[in-house]
Amino acid sequence: MLIETVRTLFNRDLNQLKKEIELYQNETDIWCVQKGISNSAGNLCLHLIGNLNTYIGAEFGKTNYVRNRALEFSLNDVPKAELLNKIEETKTIIDNALRSLTDEMLQNEYPLLVFETKMTTEFFLIHLTTHLAYHLGQINYHRRLLTS
Repeated sequence: MLIETVRTLFNRDLNQLKKEIELYQNETDIWCVQKGISNSAGNLCLHLIGNLNTYIGAEFGKTNYVRNRALEFSLNDVPKAELLNKIEETKTIIDNALRSLTDEMLQNEYPLLVFETKMTTEFFLIHLTTHLAYHLGQINYHRRLLTS
């Protein structure tokens, strides 16, 4: 049951991420950084894609994804169409990977040590949903500040 809930949340929020990026009327605004804001919407989008592909796609979907976290925050001017394609690809990868999980696997220790202490897969998946929602909110706010 939790697996279906998490799948639904990731799908919903990745669809919303795609919508937020689509709503930028001026493509250069996606990469705009204003005073007091350290990350552009484009960089946050790349960060979310890298995060999910690493911790769900590679780990459970066995995609062999190799993350370059530094590039998530340093790349600029990736075309909007490319970001949208990456979001769609990530949606499919995450959904397929989550379909491979069982309720028993959720209670297992997550295979990677991400934080200072070990955690269950269930805990980490919930963390990843809130991480996505947090940055999605930042992107929404960023877009509205630039277009108001």
